[in-house]
Amino acid sequence: MNKSELIDHIASQADISKSAAGDALEATLGAITSTLKKGDSLTLVGFGTFSVGERSARTGRNPRTGEAIQIKASKNAKFKAGKALKDALN
Repeated sequence: MNKSELIDHIASQADISKSAAGDALEATLGAITSTLKKGDSLTLVGFGTFSVGERSARTGRNPRTGEAIQIKASKNAKFKAGKALKDALN
């Protein structure tokens, strides 16, 4: 499923226009992004938790040359599925 298919699904399930569904989806994704940017986590009970993970700086290898390179520290988004989502899949 891609973004436009998700918007279509939201519009049909909530009985709203595609425009309103698109706006709602953008607002939701914006809220998740801004919360993670602040370093906080966001929990949707039954669905899961979005949080920020940190990767420390490390030494890697260039696969083409085998030369050692420094990989800088970074942050990444993490998602842990909630119990209701896990139960729905199994």
